[in-house]
Amino acid sequence: MMIRKILAWCVHLYTASGLVAAAGIAVLLVRGGDEAFRQAFILMLIATVIDTTDGWLARKADVKKYAPSFDGRRLDDLIDYNTYTTLPLLLIWRAELLPAGQSWWLLLPLLASVYGFCQTQAKTEDNYFLGFPSYWNIVAFYLYILGLPGWMALLVIIVLALLTFVPSLYLYTTHGGRFSTLTNVYGALWAIALVALMVQWREAPKWLAWVSLSFPVYYFVCSWVITILYWLRRERKTTTLPHFSLTEE
Repeated sequence: MMIRKILAWCVHLYTASGLVAAAGIAVLLVRGGDEAFRQAFILMLIATVIDTTDGWLARKADVKKYAPSFDGRRLDDLIDYNTYTTLPLLLIWRAELLPAGQSWWLLLPLLASVYGFCQTQAKTEDNYFLGFPSYWNIVAFYLYILGLPGWMALLVIIVLALLTFVPSLYLYTTHGGRFSTLTNVYGALWAIALVALMVQWREAPKWLAWVSLSFPVYYFVCSWVITILYWLRRERKTTTLPHFSLTEE
């Protein structure tokens, strides 16, 4: 019993290590400069790996049973809001990726993300994210590494922020669901490409960054195909939207 309790608290400590990564990112953003931004993206990637794996570890360690006094999900949300939203948006501002005088637009994704995180149905019963799932770390990375024009970066940020309020379905493949195997394998290859980009950085071929972008595009297209099919089926059945179930009854 004591060993199981220790393991449960170790999982919480593992989750909390994402906050250490967040602190490092903040320091690097204050420092500024291309090398500091590269290291910040590396820490964002590490934080994402922690976030992707801690849920599985929590279920294996049965933390709800052996550490019932501590809310690991709340800890996870606190860290995620920093590593997925506030710090990536701060990087976009610090790196001056938006047109001059337009940085105030970053308040839109900041507030949209709060809305998304605080929704009681931020995740549906059949394992989808509801609304754009605040992947601002990925947005910041590609805006920076691809060097997109400021007006294009601003357009991407506004559109994605507004999609947070649209009840669309986005893949949540670590919890199963449609295309989970394909998406997880593709995602693993994408992660390898990201590591290569961050290690080689300015020495990396430009085509690698564009090729790696195919995974976010795939993720987005699959999510919207599922969403549109669901909307069409819901309209045919003239049902309401309480459970967001995609399975036939």
